[in-house]
Amino acid sequence: MNDIAVLGAGMHPWGKWGRSFVSYGTAAARAALADAGLDWRDIGSIVGADTVRGGYPGYVAGATFAQALGWQGARVTSVYAACASGAQAVNTARAQILGGLADVVLVVGADAAPKGFFAPAGGDRPDDPDWLRFRVLGATNPAYFGLYARRRMALYGDTPEDFALVKVKNAAAGALNPLARYRTPVTAEEVAASAVVADPLRLLDICATSDGGAALVLSSMDFARRHGHPDPVRIRAVSTVTPTYPKAVLDLPDIATDSAVAASPAPLSFRASIARAAYEEAGLGPGELSLAEVYDLSTALELEWYEDIGLCAPGEGAKLVRDGVTALGGRVPVNPSGGLASFGEAVPAQAIAQVCELTRQLRGEAGDRQVPGARAGITANQGLFGHGSAVVAVR
Repeated sequence: MNDIAVLGAGMHPWGKWGRSFVSYGTAAARAALADAGLDWRDIGSIVGADTVRGGYPGYVAGATFAQALGWQGARVTSVYAACASGAQAVNTARAQILGGLADVVLVVGADAAPKGFFAPAGGDRPDDPDWLRFRVLGATNPAYFGLYARRRMALYGDTPEDFALVKVKNAAAGALNPLARYRTPVTAEEVAASAVVADPLRLLDICATSDGGAALVLSSMDFARRHGHPDPVRIRAVSTVTPTYPKAVLDLPDIATDSAVAASPAPLSFRASIARAAYEEAGLGPGELSLAEVYDLSTALELEWYEDIGLCAPGEGAKLVRDGVTALGGRVPVNPSGGLASFGEAVPAQAIAQVCELTRQLRGEAGDRQVPGARAGITANQGLFGHGSAVVAVR
């Protein structure tokens, strides 16, 4: 096994704080270092997940955080992969550790997001699919989420009431998480009464944009044992796979599917292939999961993830949430942190924050939202332009 140890996990609370992303990231980094019992000067490498909203400092996040913490000569890397940036940062740190380039690595991601849904970066870029889907199609993220929800309704008979149950579940978990932005339980009736944003999805079906930060201290297993961590949480797999041609289902930000006339579609969807690669590397399957953290950009997309990570067959996601399988106290709690429904999107931080939640759960430190006897968990999301993102952690 190519395990690495999670020595420390730290976060800055999510919200709208009106400060620089640098302050959120450095706060999260210091919290992770304190959790690990290490000093910043002990760190051999720092990997920063970039934010496109921070100007030049955001494009070189690794060096920006290193400077904010105090130059000390550590190796530095900055990565960007949209919503998969955090997982790419974890994977980069893992490669450095397994390659012998550093014994202990600090991974940091933070963002200061605009109010409202995300817009394209400035300027005219007609060769940029992301720019095109905004300018030509008017396909904002909520519009895309609505199309996916309609697809589920047409294929599987899902209903807006099913989608609302996901929000109710995640809000109940988020109410127990002191780091979450939204900490008030909601009812299905409140979801149904909220404003329509992209039919059939309503305001409470769609995650907000947020400020926030998250950080991890990762190390080799030898370093962990030498520094008083004989049984740490271990990262056993990181999946960063790309799609397989031809794709038969529209994926953001593509505005057309690959042709399936001359070639049969791949047996798995892109998102399902992300999870499969993680399971294969980790040597375990969905039946061995204690919990999962998935990318609930919308309530309907969370149901899709249940199927993609193998908790059920295609079309059966709604039944899981109806039966309470994915709620706290259920067989496999999904998003016990409260998910993006409770946090909102702080893009470079969110995949790192998912691993922070797995770490707390696997240590038994999650308080009122603790999954009893948690031994293995998976995170899953995807980034624009075919960036896979899944992490398997075990204890």
